[in-house]
Amino acid sequence: MTALTSTPSATLPRIIQGGMGVAISGWELARAVSSLGELGVVSATGIDNLMVRRLQDGDEGGHVRRALQGYPDQERVQEVLRGWFLEGGRPPGKGYKRVPLPSLTNHRVGWELAVMGGFVEVTLAKEGHANPVGANLLTKLQMHTLPAIYGCLLGGVDTVIMGAGIPRDIPGVLDAFAQGKAASIRLDIKGDSTGEPVMVTFDPAEYGFGGLSLGRPRFYPIVTSHVLAGVLARKASGSIEGFVIESPTAGGHNAPPRGTVTYDDLGQPVYGERDLADLDEMRKLSLPFWLAGGSGSPEALRAALDQGAAGIQVGTLFAYCQESGFRDELRSQVHQRAQDERLSVFTDPLASPTGFPFKVVRLPDTLSNEELYRERPRICDIGYLREAYRDPAGKVGLRCPAEPVDTFLAKNGKLEETVGRKCLCNALMADAGHAQIQKGGYQELPLLTSGDGISALSDWPLGYTAEDVVRYLRGEKVVSSSGVSTPSVVSTSAES
Repeated sequence: MTALTSTPSATLPRIIQGGMGVAISGWELARAVSSLGELGVVSATGIDNLMVRRLQDGDEGGHVRRALQGYPDQERVQEVLRGWFLEGGRPPGKGYKRVPLPSLTNHRVGWELAVMGGFVEVTLAKEGHANPVGANLLTKLQMHTLPAIYGCLLGGVDTVIMGAGIPRDIPGVLDAFAQGKAASIRLDIKGDSTGEPVMVTFDPAEYGFGGLSLGRPRFYPIVTSHVLAGVLARKASGSIEGFVIESPTAGGHNAPPRGTVTYDDLGQPVYGERDLADLDEMRKLSLPFWLAGGSGSPEALRAALDQGAAGIQVGTLFAYCQESGFRDELRSQVHQRAQDERLSVFTDPLASPTGFPFKVVRLPDTLSNEELYRERPRICDIGYLREAYRDPAGKVGLRCPAEPVDTFLAKNGKLEETVGRKCLCNALMADAGHAQIQKGGYQELPLLTSGDGISALSDWPLGYTAEDVVRYLRGEKVVSSSGVSTPSVVSTSAES
């Protein structure tokens, strides 16, 4: 049985900022939240492409290059800058130079950039304060997880949070990396009945970091049920320091409903009592936990504390604050539609190539518009959400249900698995202002995700800050740091 470790409650944050990718929970947002004594979290999803696209856009403010000054391998830094940095940014209409799609046998370029990108993001988030910073990753991104985690550890990350899957192997990965050792995770192969394991391994020594000891961060898996939490507590490969308990109202990927899936009149999966964690059982694990999904209020924080939680995780309010990575025009559009009561979220059972339900904000100029979705040429040039499969000859390859249909079918995929699938990789890059311009001039469109509580933005004017959100959640009566009027708080009993 895995030894469980608990952390003194006095050191735990009451508020964890959601780890929203790609780059929505960037270093600026995480730094703002951590500076206030709560847990700011960077998204490490797509961190390789994110770093090099910032460099190709001219690295405004010089932040990436400043962080890279502290990277242990300066020779490699100079090679990356020569290959990717464009003084003044790309010419208008020019697409981004692509990171080569990693395969099971050829992934060194992408992995080197992921290590460096994780280091940069955490380093920038930790500037100017001495408080902990977290990193969020998706379990489903198995080909990209290990180098991104290692880069975050190089940057000094204090907490790793992972959802969208069952991250049973990750605690042991953190132990190995902290000791300078290689680590492996088992690759999930769709439909594989052979039982022959395929391992994905990252060895720091192969990238110039052999024997380097690093701090071992806390690990908080995101779970939807007390059953899964119990399994991870008993059978994970190393210590778990807490849990984030996510309800179906949370944004991004949701776990599928338990049991037979039914759908409402709009085609959304229906969730019930079986899909909610039993907090009495959670308390029996004697580990701290935070409640996520519909928790963006001081009342929710007080209720969480009363139920024995260490606090809450909040995504939506932070996602649309001034420091988040959303393009300004998208943030403005969402705020305006919230004021006009024309804002809704659809739990799309088809959009994500992972097969998990995915919350989609309905906006006319995004891929949530069915007409615009049909006009997009299907292409898979980033590949984070590709799944592993085994062909009839026994060879393991990678495919994505959102790639060109003929390509997917040639890889033994099924036609019905391609229906409605959207390229989240390119769309989420576009959300953060890094839209690829494809051959032929097509510019990738965004696709926003948010929790069901997005309508609460009607109470928040454009321009509010992360500090405004933290003070609001704490129940503090203060003058807004941004000079705007934020929701009034009746009680201050949740102050921390």
